[in-house]
Amino acid sequence: MSMRGNEPEMSQNLLDALDGWNSVKSAELYGVGAWGQGHFSVTDDGFAAVNLKNATGTVRINLSDIVHGLHDRGMSLPLLLRFSDLLGNRIRLINESFKKAISDYAYQNVYRGVFPIKVNQQQQAVHDVVTFGAPYHHGLEAGSKAELIAALAYMRDPKAFLICNGYKDAEFIDLALSSLKMGLQTILVLETTDELNLILERSAALGIRPRMGIRVKLSSRVGGKWSESGGERSVFGLTPSQVIDVVDTLRDVQMLDCLELLHYHLGSQVPNIREIRDAVKEASRFYVGLVKEGARMGIFDIGGGLAIDYDGSHTNFASSANYDISEYCADVIEGIMTACNEAEIPHPAVISESGRALIGYYSVLVINVLDAAIYEEKECPENISEPRPEALENMMYVARTLSLKNLQESFNDALYYREEIQKAFKHGDITLRQHAAADCLFWHILTRIRELLPGLKIVPKDLLGLDALLADVYYCNFSVFQSLPDAWAIDQLFPIMPIHRLTEKPTRMACLSDITCDCDGRIDKFIDQHDVKSVLPVHALRKGEPYMLAAFLVGAYQETLGDLHNLFGDTNVVSVQVDEDGEIEYVQELQGDSVGDVLSYVEYRPERLMEQFRALAEEAVKAKRITPAERREILAAYDNGLRGYTYFEQ
Repeated sequence: MSMRGNEPEMSQNLLDALDGWNSVKSAELYGVGAWGQGHFSVTDDGFAAVNLKNATGTVRINLSDIVHGLHDRGMSLPLLLRFSDLLGNRIRLINESFKKAISDYAYQNVYRGVFPIKVNQQQQAVHDVVTFGAPYHHGLEAGSKAELIAALAYMRDPKAFLICNGYKDAEFIDLALSSLKMGLQTILVLETTDELNLILERSAALGIRPRMGIRVKLSSRVGGKWSESGGERSVFGLTPSQVIDVVDTLRDVQMLDCLELLHYHLGSQVPNIREIRDAVKEASRFYVGLVKEGARMGIFDIGGGLAIDYDGSHTNFASSANYDISEYCADVIEGIMTACNEAEIPHPAVISESGRALIGYYSVLVINVLDAAIYEEKECPENISEPRPEALENMMYVARTLSLKNLQESFNDALYYREEIQKAFKHGDITLRQHAAADCLFWHILTRIRELLPGLKIVPKDLLGLDALLADVYYCNFSVFQSLPDAWAIDQLFPIMPIHRLTEKPTRMACLSDITCDCDGRIDKFIDQHDVKSVLPVHALRKGEPYMLAAFLVGAYQETLGDLHNLFGDTNVVSVQVDEDGEIEYVQELQGDSVGDVLSYVEYRPERLMEQFRALAEEAVKAKRITPAERREILAAYDNGLRGYTYFEQ
């Protein structure tokens, strides 16, 4: 691997002309039409764009224009862009889809969505959900005391629900009960049997009858990355026998009328619609049973799980979904209605706690490439000095006889002889120069094999990994752990692509490395409609010219879950919309964490650090290691460092 610039501009342009490469092919290559859902596109002149609405219609805005405008305003990369309009579109879509399903099936009740604050706890996100959700009485869900306190400050709609999940102490319960008295539709959902006694106790103390729900454990299990969230062994929820215990307790204290809601949760990002249908069917039986036991009921909360099609494959793969929102809504409404009609009971109001599906499209992370380790194709070495060890002779024979007919055999032999050569070098049986020649031979053989692979009808599994072995490494200005933690923690796939040069054919294959000093700080899994790719097609870097990539669909969880690995903090954040003239409008600009900010998070006091460093500098002056003028410059640099962005600044 070596560090170098780019390929000649003339040859690249000629190649593009010969191949007939254009923006349409780039859009197909990166799957924009599949995962973009109409929110994102590629322009004819080769730029990734976001499609935003104003009073006159849809306006297509180049992401690079947004970035350049912010650069002129002093805002540097990495940069998180928020698009409130996309969140509004998703809220409208799910509400209108449920409305249509209710109408199509003649369902005799309403849909009311709630947004789980845990999915994106940022103030602007919650504000935008409440704002765009107002016409639909879209409420909020809180799973902790802090989330409840945030939610209570934004709840104004008496028709919107405030669903309280998670563990609850007395203070949490008191706040929820008090909000009932203030006119909010607050429902305390029992996650464990122990919560019931505390709710009854605080209810009696405050003189406020609670509105309660009950979370049940279903036997239904789902696939995907969060399958453990549901099923009989899930952490939260009550078993059938515990449900009956709750019913009997409430009946004994004459408060069975306080039980209004059934809740279950399958897990996040459920890719298979069949599993959703099965869960609705099973949960409906719980609901019918509770009604027959005499509980008031009237509300059916299906929890979360509505998936995003991250890779655009429209399959039951973990990062996809084999259904759309309209099918999801129709299946939910039909399943609940069927069970209720059979039992001859009224249809309940339906709540979903969809978070990812609403806010995933909300944010886009834009990063710049700082440098690249470019894989250079190895030439077959000549005039290797003799005597040559047998393993080296054999490696040379593999290189000479390599052909389309023996690719797998040549690959196996190359690996074997390389290992033999490495052993011989450790024992001092070959020279450093011979070892270097063998290494060149090995990579030459692998490069040749990769070149010949398109000639095979079926590519052996062992050879599918050659792209990753021979990939470039593009060093990018961000932290995986801070901005894309799910990519590191659970191998979540996000659409990633260049935001410019999309009329050019990408000629390099690369994995992405962040700027943390951690081998896990890399992305080497990328979306593909047929499988997961280990490399991303990218363009050769041009000296002195920025190269920008964007990770899309990062609005869910990624901001709050991020950590301070290597003390890289929050990125710059900007909210973007279009005005009535179709011009870019920067609604809100939030500076990312400074070095001083992140140091304060880990118990350092920036002012104390400055004092200690000033003392060190003064000692250096006294010892005549530096001059007073140099001290002034060094202290200024230290102070600027404390105030500066934690990421690479250009």
